[in-house]
Amino acid sequence: MENDGYLPLVLAMVRTGIFTYGGGSAIIPLMRHEAVNRYAWVTDDEYGEIVAVANALPGPIATKLAAYLGYRLKGWPGAVVGVLANILPTCIAMLLLFGALSAIRESRIAQGMIAAVNPVIAVMMGMMAYEFGEKAWKGLGRWFAIAFGALAFLLLIVLDVSPALVVLLYLLYGAFHLRLVHRFQRAKQRDRGTSA
Repeated sequence: MENDGYLPLVLAMVRTGIFTYGGGSAIIPLMRHEAVNRYAWVTDDEYGEIVAVANALPGPIATKLAAYLGYRLKGWPGAVVGVLANILPTCIAMLLLFGALSAIRESRIAQGMIAAVNPVIAVMMGMMAYEFGEKAWKGLGRWFAIAFGALAFLLLIVLDVSPALVVLLYLLYGAFHLRLVHRFQRAKQRDRGTSA
């Protein structure tokens, strides 16, 4: 089976649509597993960039990731297939289960299932955050990575700034980061040459 055909795309989107539980952010590691590890449609770095851009745009992240990955594989038809494969199984399940939803919500079994799956999602998100942090450490350097991480924490958690604005801010800065670093390094080398 070819990894870049419609069947893998549909299977990956159906799996991520059905097994995602706990909100939009829970789909990020599942989609990463499909796109990076299972089918190798994108590299880990590319996936990080896709998530960053998707977070900056309005709308649910699941559909944006599905649309982008589908588009990447098969153009516009792939984007449509990706989104439909991602959302249709859940929509159908919701329609079928709608009548029983209130009874399930009050069930101790359902509440136990919800409580049990949350740590799994937390660990998956933590693993992905660690890997992205490791890449930021290598890409930006130790002090920039720590400073940007602390600033992101301040903006997102303390000041409650919209994640979309923070991602946009970082994308804008990132466009100029390497140029600024190179300029700083050249100035430092000139100073050393002058003082020598």
